[in-house]
Amino acid sequence: MNVSDFLARAILIWILLAATEVFLGILRVKLFNRRFGDHRARQIGTGISCLSIFTIVWITLPWIGTTSISRLLTLGLVWLCLMLIFDLAIGRLVFHFRWKRIVADFDLRRGNLLGLGMLFLFMAPLLTAFLQGIVE
Repeated sequence: MNVSDFLARAILIWILLAATEVFLGILRVKLFNRRFGDHRARQIGTGISCLSIFTIVWITLPWIGTTSISRLLTLGLVWLCLMLIFDLAIGRLVFHFRWKRIVADFDLRRGNLLGLGMLFLFMAPLLTAFLQGIVE
């Protein structure tokens, strides 16, 4: 597969991942925040997000058609960069969060798990390929 096809497929799947994350974020606010509070709801949401990421990657990875470790890590890096840009843009431009508020979401010392979720997104293609037994 050539680079442009690889990137096109990576971006299409990332759009699905991002749309799923937006949907889960809305669900978290509407359902979990009231019951568990914002902080705990964000922690629960990270776990649910990782499960949804894994499911989407499990289903779509064969369509991408890559099995090399370097391409799988590249795929994860593309998704990570796109998701970081997306999250930062939404946080700043839509919700008008200050940088301090955005950075706090990544602070593990405060129990915020967004950084772990992003790490999972990065590693998901490689992890999934290993579990599917398709790594070269």
